[in-house]
Order: sequence, then C-alpha cells, then structure tokens
Amino acid sequence: MTYRVAMDIGGTFTDVVVHDGATHRLHAGKVLTTPDDLARGVFGALERFDLPFAGIEFFVHGTTQGLNALLERRGANVLILTTQGIGDVYRIARGNRNRLFDLHYRKPVPLVGPEAVAEVAGRLDATGTELEPLDEDAVRLVAKRVREEGFEAVAVCFLFSYLDSGHERRAGEILRDELGDDVLVVLSHEVAPEWREYERTSTAVLEAYTGPSVHRYLDRIEARFAEKGLPVPVHVMQSSGGLVNAGFARRHPLQTLLSGPVGGTMGGVAAAKLLGRPDLICVDMGGTSFDVSLVMDYAADVSPDGEAEGFPLLMPLVNLHTIGAGGGSLAYAEGGALRVGPESAGAVPGPACYGRGGTQATVTDANCVLGRVDPASFAGGGMDLDLDAAHAAVARLAGQLGMAPVELASGICDVGNAKMAQAIRTLTVEHGREPGQFALLAFGGAGPMHAAFIAREIGITEVIVPRFPGAFSAWGMLEADVRRDFTLQFFATGAELDTRALRTALDSLRDQALEALREQGIPEDRRSVTHGVDMRYESQDYTLTVPILDSDAVDGPGFRSAIEARFAEIHHQRYGHATPGAPVQFVAIRTTGHGVVDRAAAEAETVAGQPDPVVRDVVFDGKALPTTIVARAALTPGSRLPGPAIVHEETATTVVPPDAELAVEDHGFLVITLAAADHLQEDPA
Repeated sequence: MTYRVAMDIGGTFTDVVVHDGATHRLHAGKVLTTPDDLARGVFGALERFDLPFAGIEFFVHGTTQGLNALLERRGANVLILTTQGIGDVYRIARGNRNRLFDLHYRKPVPLVGPEAVAEVAGRLDATGTELEPLDEDAVRLVAKRVREEGFEAVAVCFLFSYLDSGHERRAGEILRDELGDDVLVVLSHEVAPEWREYERTSTAVLEAYTGPSVHRYLDRIEARFAEKGLPVPVHVMQSSGGLVNAGFARRHPLQTLLSGPVGGTMGGVAAAKLLGRPDLICVDMGGTSFDVSLVMDYAADVSPDGEAEGFPLLMPLVNLHTIGAGGGSLAYAEGGALRVGPESAGAVPGPACYGRGGTQATVTDANCVLGRVDPASFAGGGMDLDLDAAHAAVARLAGQLGMAPVELASGICDVGNAKMAQAIRTLTVEHGREPGQFALLAFGGAGPMHAAFIAREIGITEVIVPRFPGAFSAWGMLEADVRRDFTLQFFATGAELDTRALRTALDSLRDQALEALREQGIPEDRRSVTHGVDMRYESQDYTLTVPILDSDAVDGPGFRSAIEARFAEIHHQRYGHATPGAPVQFVAIRTTGHGVVDRAAAEAETVAGQPDPVVRDVVFDGKALPTTIVARAALTPGSRLPGPAIVHEETATTVVPPDAELAVEDHGFLVITLAAADHLQEDPA
C-alpha cells in the first residue's frame, strides 16, 4: 500500500489530501489549525486517516510559518551588515511610487531599526572591481556584537555584491565561524543576485527575519516524521509554484513565504489542462483570507519580483492578491454603517456557530442565518454547528443597525462579495484584462458558497468548483513539479549586445539549474530548463521578462531582431502600446529548472446510498425560495441541476443561485453557468 499525501496549513483549517495507490481514490479532510504549534496540527490531521507512515511514498505541504511571523511581527531579531557609508539604504527605502496620490499612505515600519545596522569598510565599484579590501577585523567585531546583544540573524548586504560576491562570501565565512549554527547568516547575493540595493537588502532582511521560525518548524516536522518512519524526503511548496525538499527550504526559507496559497494556483494549472480552459481566475476563500491568482494560457501568472506587507521581494513568486475576507471575517458597525473584515475570528474562538465562545457575527454566521449551511454535513459532519448562536450574533448586530436579522445577513454577504470582487479587479481590470474572458475556479472552504455571486458582480458567466474544494490547495501541491530559479545580471543595450557572451551565460545557468534538479533527486530524463531575459526601452526604469525559446539561435544573426519584436508584443499586451524600433536594453537573465514528479491519476467517484435530495427554503436576494439540497457524492457526470440549489460535501458547500444552472462534467468538476448580465456592474471604488 502506497500513499501520496499533501497538506495545506491555513489560518483556520489544516487541509489534507491523500491519494491511495491501491484504490486510486482521493480522500480529503480538514482539522482546525493549531497556531501554537503547527507541527502538532500536521500530525493530528494525519492521524485522522490512520496512515502507515512507512507506506507514504510522497509528502508535500505548504506552510504559513514564515508568513505568519511577518504578519504578526514576531520574527527574528536581525542585524544588517552593510558597506560603510550606505547604512541608511534600508531605512530610506523607496518613495511612494504606486500610491502617489494616496493621502493616507504610510510606509511600512522597517523590520530592522537604524540602531541594528553595522557598517564595515570594503568597497567595489559599479563594474564589480575592488576599490578597497574587506575589513575582516571589523566583521569579527560585528560577530562579537551579535553574540553580546542576542541577535538571532544577520543580513549581509554589500554594495554591488551581485557583480562580485567575494566580500559577502568572506564575511559570511567569518560570521559562521564566530557564531556557529545558533545565528542565521543570510547573504544578499544568494537570496537576490540582482541590482537595486534597497530591494536586495529588503529581500535579505525578510529571509533573516522569517528564517529562524521556518527553521524551527521544519526541524520539528522532519524529526517527528523520522521518528514515525517516513521513508521519503519532506517536500515544501515554494512561492514560485514549484516544489523543493525541506533541506533546500531550510537553506532558503524565504522561498516558502507564500507556499500555502500558491498550492491553489498550481491546482488551477492542473485543472485548466484537464478541462481544456486555458484562462482561469483562481479564488481561494478560507476562514481568514481571500486569495486571487490567475492561470493564463495553461500557466500560472508568475512575476520575477513582488512584495510582502509593503516590503519588496526580489524572487519569483506567483502573483497573488490577498485580502482579509473569509468565512471567519467579523461583521461590525462603524459610523452607522456595516463593515466586514479584515479582522477574523480565526480558529479560536471562530464564528459564533462553531460553539467555541465566539459571539461576534461573521460571514459564516450570516450564511447560517440565510439557510445556506447544512449543519449535518459541515466539515464532513465533524463539527456540531450551533445555529442558535449564529442567529443570536447576527440579531445582536442587526439591532445596532436597526435592521432585520435576515436583511443584515444578506448585507454581510453582499459587502463581503463586493470586497472580493474588487480584489479580482486588482489582478484583472487594473492590468488591462477583462474578467469576462476567464472562468472562475472557486475553492477553499467558503469559496464555492460565494463564487456565483462574486462572478455575477464582475461579469463572469462560468464558475467551476473542483472536487474537494476545501482541500484544493493541498491537491494542487500533488500536481506541482520541482522548480529551481536562477538569475544573472546581464546589462547591455540592444545595439551592443554580445550574443556570444549571452550564449555563454545561458549555458552556465542551464548547467546550474540541471545540477540543482539532480540534487533534488529528479532523474535526468525529467529535467528541463527555460530561459528569459529582462528587457526595457532605454530610459525606462522597470523591465518585462521576455522568454527565450528553444528554437532561438541566440548567437545567430537574427536573434536580436526576434527578441526585440517579442518584447514589443509583450509590452503592448501589458501596457496597451509599444514603440517598435526604439532602443532597448537587456538587464538580467532568468533561468528556471523544471523537474517533473510522478503524477497519481485519481478516478472520479460517486457514492451509492446517498440520501435523496430534499427541498427547503433558503434566502436569495432577501426572499426565501424553495431550494434543492443534494450531496455531491450523489451527483454523477452528466447530471444537471437548476438553481436555486445547494450541493454539500465534506470540505465545502456550493451555492447555485436562482438564475444559474449546475452541470457535472466528465472529471467530476461542477460547472455553474450564470445568466449573462445586461451590463457590468460599476466598480464601487
């Protein structure tokens, strides 16, 4: 007996998906997350399946350990070691470029104060040539200070280290010799070998700040698995959408920052290929947050950089937009108006209906009042919902606002849906993409309950609900491949491009990527490499990554004109215009190694002996309407169900509004078709 196991540790629930190699069946479940010790929740979830650990042939999980440390500002005490004279780079940061006219904008408070910045002599020029040798004695004095003042991590960020890393590497050797394994030492050229001193420093600081908590978590997980006899490495999802083993994740903890939410995007990629729908908007609504990401032309929308909590990151990551909107989002009155989120009831005490002490109304409580939650099937029947507590919480807030409880419950859902629709516009409309050209893939414990209403608000007419939607992010991790990314600064104007030097650089990066995949245990016939180059028009500040195709003869005479034409096309797609013939610049090379892992095909399953559908009243648009209630396990491919209807299953509830119809496609996905709106609703912003 062999099993493939994936786990997504969220803010409220820990979701597990198990593929049984003997029966080719998928099983999913969820337990409440244990914020005080995430490792305890991991093993508590596995115990529900009674798996023999020796039979697990593949294990992967997404962890929010680093992200939680950042969000809650409980990361490590970090010291920055930098070049003499530039100690204020991190504190000065960048100006408010993206929110220039936002009068309420406040720069994020730095994770490291000016008192925790140390400067040492040693200097390179802008070409990477040494002007002054590194002051090694000064580095040793910094190590002494780190010991005496109790710093847990050091971020080493020297000027121009992306051109020549010699000074940083030597400083790292001294610090590690002096401090041992008790202090994490992060070298900026290893984390982000790119220009822009502030962004590179910020990335190194983020790794130093979150790294110790990730290390402790991975150490506990691996030790516990070793005790239980797990015969295979523990894999972790990266923010880029690829997998790595825990050893690599321990050395590069920042790569795991968004590993939980990204699993859903990779599930979206697998679903797009399975269903033949190249473009999907993936929405993951859990108990605490609402995450939006895109699949375009069967691939995840991955950016070479991004930000977390306002701090820039120079590393590949899936473009995710997250807001505080989930089933546990708190509803409250402010200035005589209804507000929903971003605060959440979380796992403890949770919504009032959980019966764990929560008294404030949440989105889940509102859905209970509207009749959209089936107490008998919620969380697979593993939780006893207290509907009276939900009604009491909503009625209490309704009294404050002078509304009827059912009216307020509808309002809570409407406000939450509007916020989530706006989050989708952030990745679509604001980037020149029409939402109506996508299908909406809805998952998470609360996603299928709200998806049809969100889709209607932004003009989408097709909603897709996968199997086990509440654990879909975990399933997506089983469908992901190993991925390693490499970057090399390569600056040249188009007219002066040395294609032979470019070819040499690409070959070197290719060798590094293939070797990294070998270290991850990927067989030679499953390794592949892709390249891209960051380009911009001369005098532009930022770049676009342009793919270099396998068919390109990089050192041939036609390469420059071909890559410039490709850049113009991508520039037009992104910004709506291009300037063919204008001088271009090449800035950096990006190489990605892909390692294909085994797939475990799962058979669609229906369960005989399900209760017959029942009809009861559920509130839609303020009216109680007779609604069909059916178990998903009773639906077979080809089944059709007109709205209003509610489909319940172990990990989620799908709501089909009155103006929609549900169909089950061949792979078991639910497809909800909505009536086309006469016009798109105006952006409330």
